[in-house]
Amino acid sequence: MQIKSAEFLISNSKVDKCPQQRLPEYAFIGRSNVGKSSLINMLTQRKNLAKTSGRPGKTQLINHFTINSNWFLVDLPGYGYARVSKKAKKEFQKFITNYFEQREQLISAFVLIDCRHEPQPIDLEFMEYLGEHQIPFSIIFTKADKLKPMALKRNIEVYKATLLEGVWLEMPNYFVSSATNTTGRDEILAYIDGINEGMKE
Repeated sequence: MQIKSAEFLISNSKVDKCPQQRLPEYAFIGRSNVGKSSLINMLTQRKNLAKTSGRPGKTQLINHFTINSNWFLVDLPGYGYARVSKKAKKEFQKFITNYFEQREQLISAFVLIDCRHEPQPIDLEFMEYLGEHQIPFSIIFTKADKLKPMALKRNIEVYKATLLEGVWLEMPNYFVSSATNTTGRDEILAYIDGINEGMKE
């Protein structure tokens, strides 16, 4: 897939205020500081499409970007950020779950995982939530350039084992990415393109 256009459309915290166009929608979410904005900018080849920040938790709204005029990329707030108020956390959780449970245009979610760390309970719980609500998702392991190949492989194998020991019968679809060297870009975009093309048939 070639990204010919990528434009910010709207930010809000209410699902009923999201765009009404019946375009397929792909949502990106993960713990704060997982590299979500950098990944989105890498995928779209737009340096400042999603705002990056040294302060985790900057994304606090549902952000819609129109890609190639035929699908939406949705940037969702990070979960698990400790430096926002309890009230703000509760609001984040409310509109995040409202989005996933009510947004009919949503085709698939991408759950971002920092490949450098061992499986975190909050990530495992969120993926279990998606599974329980039958929301399709893929995992994107970010920051692959930060590890040597063997360490990266070992960490992913640990993740697989953890998921299969839990509620999962098989490993969810996953990608390995790096915003620094564009690892995974072609594979992620080809996956989205394949789904979009399949929907036309």
